[in-house]
Amino acid sequence: MSKNNKIRVLIVDDSAVVRQTMKKILESDPSIEVVGYAQDPFVAAAKIKNLVPDVITLDVEMPRMDGLTFLRKIMSQHPIPVVMCSSLTANGSDTAIKALEYGAVEIITKPVMGAKQFLEESRIRICDSVKAAAIAKIKKLSAKQADVATKTGKTTPRLNADAVLAPPSNKNSAMAKTTEKVVLVGASTGGTEALRIFLNGLPADAPGVVVVQHMPEAYTKAFANRLNNICSIEVKEAENNDSVIRGRVLIAPGSKHTLLKRSGARYYVEVKDGPLVSRHRPSVDVLFRSAARYAGKNSIGVIMTGMGDDGARGMKEMKDAGATNIAQDEKSCVVFGMPKEAIKHGGVDIINPLDKLASTVIKLSS
Repeated sequence: MSKNNKIRVLIVDDSAVVRQTMKKILESDPSIEVVGYAQDPFVAAAKIKNLVPDVITLDVEMPRMDGLTFLRKIMSQHPIPVVMCSSLTANGSDTAIKALEYGAVEIITKPVMGAKQFLEESRIRICDSVKAAAIAKIKKLSAKQADVATKTGKTTPRLNADAVLAPPSNKNSAMAKTTEKVVLVGASTGGTEALRIFLNGLPADAPGVVVVQHMPEAYTKAFANRLNNICSIEVKEAENNDSVIRGRVLIAPGSKHTLLKRSGARYYVEVKDGPLVSRHRPSVDVLFRSAARYAGKNSIGVIMTGMGDDGARGMKEMKDAGATNIAQDEKSCVVFGMPKEAIKHGGVDIINPLDKLASTVIKLSS
């Protein structure tokens, strides 16, 4: 970080319009400073040596060398926190998800003109992603991995889960204990890799799981598909009214809140619009509150790596409703923000390293 304690950012994008828009967005946050631009990876490589940025925003599709190839070179030679910047396309989504496997910290969508609310939400997401990347633990990409890896300038209202769902009532009959457990998971920065490890550790008959991973729209479907291809348990992007059943993981779609609901003995999800909650949509706080309200003692909460405090209040509500909650430990987190805040709020029962989360969930649900 620079002497003035600002996060130094290098913007790599072949579009001059995008570069200028990104600069305006990033420098609306007083903790961020754009130190330079590059229109392609070859120019970027030279500027990295001279400018020594803390974070790079990297376009996926560029001339002379694509962003994915450049990312592999950066992460295998001289790792720097990278935020991938992609258009909302199917191909771009698949490539951006693959970039996370190569070591990119976050994915953001390219800023586009739109309604005032849309632009403000985009600004929040972009600035928060860069700030998260600046403090993330970065690992060097091995040659084998490279080969096989498939405070702010504007005041923004900070809403809590009340904006989407009323607090749980202890008199709610849906909280009656049953033999079937449901698992609710929240993650952000570093969560894509953490979720891969966690879900890979679950057997095909594991309890139903609902996940909120902070990620823009259009990427969650590609992310769910990739996980489905490598996990024993079924993984899909959540759709409204999907049942939460054994052997299935539902990933909250980007830009939609996902809530757990119950009808008799059946658990299902509601996917809906709404304002940003704890600076996010989907929000972990919203999911966890719904679990407190409709599942109570039948639920197991898991909070994983990520920046900020989304999920902390909701997890405490889950615990108060009888749930058992687990937090990922600091050592195995890319960013120990969300778990730390959940622990601080008193909502956590167990703290475990990433590689022990799945086995702990199975033990609690048996």
